[in-house]
Amino acid sequence: MDASLIRLVENARLPRYTSYPTAPHFSTTVGPDAHAAWLRGVSLEEPVSLYLHVPYCRDLCWYCGCTTHALGRKERAVGYADLLLREIETAAAHLPGRPPVSHLHWGGGTPSVLGADLLRVMARLRERFAFRAGAELAIELDPRDVDTAFIKELAGAGFSRASLGVQSFDPQVQRAINREQSVAVTHAAADALRAAGIGAINIDLLYGLPYQTVANAEATAEEVVRLEPARVAVFGYAHLPALRPMQRLIPDAALPDAAERWRQSEAIRAVLEGAGFVAIGLDHYARPDDAMALAAQAGRLRRNFQGYTTDTATTLIGFGASAISAFADGYAQNEPRLPEWRGAVLAERLPTARGLRLTAEDRARRAVIETVMCRGEVDLGEIEANAELVRPDLRRLDELEALGVIERSGRRIALRPGCRPLLRLLAAAFDAYLDRSVARHAPAV
Repeated sequence: MDASLIRLVENARLPRYTSYPTAPHFSTTVGPDAHAAWLRGVSLEEPVSLYLHVPYCRDLCWYCGCTTHALGRKERAVGYADLLLREIETAAAHLPGRPPVSHLHWGGGTPSVLGADLLRVMARLRERFAFRAGAELAIELDPRDVDTAFIKELAGAGFSRASLGVQSFDPQVQRAINREQSVAVTHAAADALRAAGIGAINIDLLYGLPYQTVANAEATAEEVVRLEPARVAVFGYAHLPALRPMQRLIPDAALPDAAERWRQSEAIRAVLEGAGFVAIGLDHYARPDDAMALAAQAGRLRRNFQGYTTDTATTLIGFGASAISAFADGYAQNEPRLPEWRGAVLAERLPTARGLRLTAEDRARRAVIETVMCRGEVDLGEIEANAELVRPDLRRLDELEALGVIERSGRRIALRPGCRPLLRLLAAAFDAYLDRSVARHAPAV
């Protein structure tokens, strides 16, 4: 990475573009009434996707940017499951019937803290929604927080994919982020999942963590290969202590600079590609026979609030504190503060705190940005009908071309080989909302 590019990425903080417009631009002009209207407009002919957010973990990891809290008493998990049941009933009352479901994802936090109560929620969802045969049911798991009995229950409930958080296997890095997790515990969780019939395993890694180096990033990636996952997600750590108070426990001086982050990202890439994984989008890798690799090859890869996905549903219905729903006409986010979310649910109101109504320009730019994020290129000639709505920032494109990040040929704009970690820089050229002076997004690399 040359000096000019280092200066660019050192100062650039950009969205991950799991939506467009992105969540910081949501406002209270969208509330329960709009959310209810969008639920009433859900088609029963098209599949929907479901997301459930559990904002609890046994212990808090200091690097985490998610909306989560320490569980403490087990009663909290039981109470949260009861509230999810009530929220599902409130939302279902607005639906025109039982929409078909093609995908379901439990995230957090650590959904497994609900234990058997998670299965109660799944049973209610099956009553209120019509799950398609072959629907993908996925869950995020902490390998330190699952046992064989619970994994068997998940398999019995129809789960087919599980994501295991690793981040780093280096002991010094683990201590610095308050997540001590052995290789043996992680292998045991993966083995138990496969034995129960949940064979599609994802692994999550981070680079840019305190005390992380190229050497220990490579060593972690090599150990992950031995876990034999179907997919690996490799995210750059976003250090935002002003927004995430726990991150203040991480010493700034221990964090790698932009050039070192790049080297770590490239080291992990080399290990995974050397093991036969296919690079997908910004930050994913998959086995060549995995559905995500096949979707990317066929041009069917999608991106939503859970990141890269094979899910083609255009409606996403979210449950739980801070969960976001996506509809044809806009986004609706639940109240992230637990007391307020709880109060709305107990009052049998949709717990919508904010959202955004999509304009024609938003939709057009969203399509372009998703294409860029999934394919690494876009042909503006293919969007001629919306050309006036998606004019890119030409100054930004000129800068990226001069730095060797992109190449332009006619109306086609593409990321150059070797520049995959800079994908968001290209997507940002089409973002009409972006305020680059506000450091509320993740580093560009």
